[in-house]
Amino acid sequence: MKHLFIINPAAGKYDHTGEYSQKIRQACEKRCLAYEILVSRSPGDCTKIAQAAAATGDELRIYACGGDGTLNEIVNGVAGFDNVAITNFPCGSGNDFVKVFSDPSAFRDCERLLDCEEATFDLIRCQKDHYSINICSIGLDARVGTSVSKYKRLPLVSGKGAYLLSTGVNICKGISEHYVVDIDGKRFDAQQTMICLSNGRWYGGGFNPTPYAEIDDGFMDVLVIKKVSRLTIAKVFGKFKAGRYAQLPQYITHFHAKKVTITCDKPTEINLDGELLMSKEATFELVPKAVRFFYPKGLTYHAKIPVNT
Repeated sequence: MKHLFIINPAAGKYDHTGEYSQKIRQACEKRCLAYEILVSRSPGDCTKIAQAAAATGDELRIYACGGDGTLNEIVNGVAGFDNVAITNFPCGSGNDFVKVFSDPSAFRDCERLLDCEEATFDLIRCQKDHYSINICSIGLDARVGTSVSKYKRLPLVSGKGAYLLSTGVNICKGISEHYVVDIDGKRFDAQQTMICLSNGRWYGGGFNPTPYAEIDDGFMDVLVIKKVSRLTIAKVFGKFKAGRYAQLPQYITHFHAKKVTITCDKPTEINLDGELLMSKEATFELVPKAVRFFYPKGLTYHAKIPVNT
């Protein structure tokens, strides 16, 4: 079996290529493993590299050396290939997907990633040929999330800080729009602030909107936030961020769904794990057991649901 490490030098606040290459060589050569390190050169390059490697048919482990965007590119490269397992060796700004695991910091240890176990996770498919392993959204939050990259490289601005800065700017531009939302055949035609579709639990550098979502249960957790005013947006977003949507049923509705179609009046931003897609209509479908994912041995990833929920 071959180990392929794909490094994205644009992930995070600085280029981690040298640092990560040294860690990889030390860990793999000590174990006499067959490995290769490749570096992406432009957006979409990680997808092309992963797809070409997967298409060889060889049994392969691919390590996404970057953030959630890097992982998303590699997911889109290997979707449909059962000879490949993937993971995240994180060095991005948020590194949100791995927060579903009991110890996210373990993913930064190359030795622990090599001593791994494996599971098969669901994916969200959007527009037939785009995939998300974590969280998708349309509306205010999609505008916020896809603008974060503009702010994350500013001095003293963390991943969370960039998200909050982007939130403030986009709220000033407008909060709600008209969407027709079909959720497993049920239609909602109204002004909406945003629609969040989750496979994972964390995004935006610290937002945890769906704390009980499971990445292998065959459903998306969908949150629809109705039109809110600027006076109530802080309260609603605070509950949304903390996963306390049940405390505001007048604003936030939760669904378990397999298929969601959203139609907009004009082309709008669609967030796929932080990656941007523009369209007037988008269909999201849950694809069960769609990707092999490996992680440090001993970690768990199922949600801990309080007894009183």
